[in-house]
Formats: sequence, C-alpha cells, structure tokens
Amino acid sequence: MSISKDEYSKMADKASPNSPVVLNCIKAFLFGGGICLFGQVLNTLFQNAGMSADNIKVATPCVLIVITAVLTGIGVFDKIARHAGAGTIVPITGFANSVVSPALEFKHEGAVLGTAAQMFSIAGPVLVYGIGSSVLYGIIIYLFKLY
Repeated sequence: MSISKDEYSKMADKASPNSPVVLNCIKAFLFGGGICLFGQVLNTLFQNAGMSADNIKVATPCVLIVITAVLTGIGVFDKIARHAGAGTIVPITGFANSVVSPALEFKHEGAVLGTAAQMFSIAGPVLVYGIGSSVLYGIIIYLFKLY
C-alpha cells in the first residue's frame, strides 16, 4: 500500500489535534510567574528573618532548587509541568529538574554508571557553555582592563 505525501500529511493532521496555544501561553505565564512570586516571597521571608543580603542571594535559589529536586523525585514536578508547560522552565527550577530527572531515570544502572553518569546529560551542555563563556568573558574583561 502506497500513500502519497499529501495523503500522509492529511492523515497526520487529522490524527494530531491542534494545541491550544493561547491557553498554553496563559498557563506558562501564570505558573512561571507563580514560581517567581514564590521566590520573591522566600526572599522577603529571609530578609524579615534578619539575613544579610549576601545570604539571601544564596538561600533563595538553594531553597527553590531543593524544593524542585524533591518534587521531581516524588513525581509531583512532572505532573505540574504537564499543565504549566514552559512555565516550569524558569531557569532555576528547570535546571534542577533537568539534573534530577535523568539521575532518577538511570538509577537502575547503578550509582556510578547510572545516576552519576547520566545526571548531567541534559544540563551538561548548559554547564559547559555557560562556564566556558563566563571564563572567556572574564579573560576579555581582564585583558582589556574593563573592570
């Protein structure tokens, strides 16, 4: 049985429903904004607790990372992400999820060859290029005395 490209395209369009783009954008905005709002609430709570500005800058992302890692570990973050879509990719929570998810997925292969080896399979390129570009940027700043 031979199917032309046009017939295949029509069958594929019929089989896959259109995404509700506007609704997805609204959900991403609300969930992403909610995560940012939660981060700001943490920031304010730490400030009211008398923490220094430097400690607040460290504590807020650390709490967001730990909460995301725990929620990913117990399977809740993925359920949230199904509804929130791109809203859960707010940098700090998306990064934590991208580290924990592969580690959990490959844990059956052992601690070294499974969890440790796969932990940065998704986040690894981000780390490599992020660190590499920051080193290059630092060298340029140093060489041209722009500090």
